Amino acid sequence: MTAPLRLGIAGLGTVGVGVVKIIRQKANLLSLRTGRPVVITAVSARSKDKDRGVNLSEYAWEDDPVKLATRDDVDVFVELMGGSDGPAKAATEAAIAAGKDVVTANKAMLAEHGQNLAEAAEAAGKVIRFEAAVAGGIPVVKSLTEGLAGNDMTRVMGVMNGTCNYILTRMENAGLPYDEVFAEADALGYLEADPNLDVGGIDAGHKLSLLASIAYGTKVAFDAVELEGIGRITIEDIHQAADMGYRIKLLGVAQMTGRGLEQRMTPCLVPANSPLGQLEGGTNMVVLEGDNVGQIVLRGAGAGEGPTASAVMSDVIEIARGTRLTTFGQPASTLEDARPAKSATPAPYYLRMELSDKPGALAKVASVLGEAGVSIDRMRQYSHEAETAPVLIVTHKCTRQSLDEALLGLGSTGVVATDPVAIRIESV
Repeated sequence: MTAPLRLGIAGLGTVGVGVVKIIRQKANLLSLRTGRPVVITAVSARSKDKDRGVNLSEYAWEDDPVKLATRDDVDVFVELMGGSDGPAKAATEAAIAAGKDVVTANKAMLAEHGQNLAEAAEAAGKVIRFEAAVAGGIPVVKSLTEGLAGNDMTRVMGVMNGTCNYILTRMENAGLPYDEVFAEADALGYLEADPNLDVGGIDAGHKLSLLASIAYGTKVAFDAVELEGIGRITIEDIHQAADMGYRIKLLGVAQMTGRGLEQRMTPCLVPANSPLGQLEGGTNMVVLEGDNVGQIVLRGAGAGEGPTASAVMSDVIEIARGTRLTTFGQPASTLEDARPAKSATPAPYYLRMELSDKPGALAKVASVLGEAGVSIDRMRQYSHEAETAPVLIVTHKCTRQSLDEALLGLGSTGVVATDPVAIRIESV
């Protein structure tokens, strides 16, 4: 019989326990599908005595994940601790140096250090696989590196943080304000220990930067991702966008333009009848567009024990079968530095503002927009009882530079009572 593939698992939280369950419950199936047994030889976590609902007594225990990563009876180091630096990075580096393959769910570590880790792994003849780091159970990394490898990708976009999608859809469906739904999500345990990783777009931005690297053959450039969270989205924005046929999503978009690589993780309006517009709750969706294949839509659970452990196991199975892929779909030494471009592609925008209820106010707004090269497609003014009137404008396509010039000019008109809210409208 072919020798077993021996795993060392560092991190026994929700995902780590899910991986243990799959290996214990599906041992025969895994052996049939890979041609060899897949076994766990050692594990590591912060606390040995914690009750995790699975029996770990048959595995060797290491308090130090670095020691786990360098054990002679470990072939693949499975890193599920999280964190961009610290023990996760140290143990991953140690595993590569000791001649181990690596499977990780750590998007933060790869977004910050992916290039160096990929170069080290490839120099050692080892692989780093990270399907579980992006969109949970959705096989988007494999789709880009394998299924769509014959395409030049024209656009990669998606909803990649289930917590944000839960908050936005809950606000809309229940008619609740952001602060109330945020507190509800926190009480349900949906938020990271640092909630800004979710609602600030950082978690999803990490994922987008990894997909952009694969799609466009560039070094991971998380620092170049344009980030804006959902904290400024009001229930009024959600209702008024719906009134105009749109829904608001925290949407990641990466595309290569003549000016460089655009990467943005920002609130966007999408058509309500589009696949992204119909996405509810904590579900993720990734849309891939290639020159030959056209548009591919992948939808599924973006987090949780089962879906994420499933993604981890897909990488383990790949290694067990003998498949050896480079980290980002091509040799790390060939990845180019990404030339960042900030929202270079023209798009229509949704604008919301409060105007003073005085004659000529709308004319002044239209004039400022026109002088900046921003033309109006649709405009609505809602009934009001206060001294200011809520006004919505949907522009024709314009550059973000032109829009920013217009927004700056609106402040000097004397008729705009509050800072305008501007949200890009993305075609799907």
